[in-house]
Amino acid sequence: MPATPAWPPKSAPRLFVADPLAAGASVRIEGNPAHYLARVMRAQPGDIVILCDDVTGEWAARVADVGKRDVVLEVAELLRPREAVPDLWLCPALLKKDRFDLVLEKATELGAARIQPLVTRRCVADKLNLDRARAITTEAAEQCARTALPQLADPVKLDALLGDWPEGRVLFFADENGGEPAAAAFAGHSGPAAILTGPEGGFDEAERAAIRAHPAARPITLGPRILRGETAALAALSLWMGTAGDW
Repeated sequence: MPATPAWPPKSAPRLFVADPLAAGASVRIEGNPAHYLARVMRAQPGDIVILCDDVTGEWAARVADVGKRDVVLEVAELLRPREAVPDLWLCPALLKKDRFDLVLEKATELGAARIQPLVTRRCVADKLNLDRARAITTEAAEQCARTALPQLADPVKLDALLGDWPEGRVLFFADENGGEPAAAAFAGHSGPAAILTGPEGGFDEAERAAIRAHPAARPITLGPRILRGETAALAALSLWMGTAGDW
């Protein structure tokens, strides 16, 4: 007997859409995603596309029509509900554009629930193009088959972050001057958490003192070497996911 084809096909492209999905709904894809489906993936009527809405979950949809500027999809069935994401925020200081792009992409792949960019005195950048940043996190979520997008917040200054810090969420502070070994700190805590990492030049002494004085802060060390900003953010996030997250 012939083998039963995989459902949905493993080669089916994946896209996030803005509106909640439901069986039988018609979805019109426009702009760059339409170009991707029609010109890159060569989608034809009847082909399967995987859609996620960041609300209900992951759906299989069939291509109904391929136009010059849009692609119309008919939603067929729910494949899996929106995933439960570990309650971990990543609070990385802004870096040079290419390095922060890497943090956005990999933090999404690693499973961060929220990314809160941070502005410190030694940051080489103090602004973030949120539309571009959301495009990076969305493409990363599509690539790694996440059904939930990370929340992406506007950059805030360190004093504002500390002043508005929510009660009950521990703030693991990756301090190059030392602290509790990160793996032990992560393993010993359950509940909402966040990881704070610094810029290329590190935190200055006043910033370090302000963070350490905060009641939610727990200084941690990521080892004997001084890590670049992007390395520290992704190493800490990976360690947390392997120790206390959903790996």
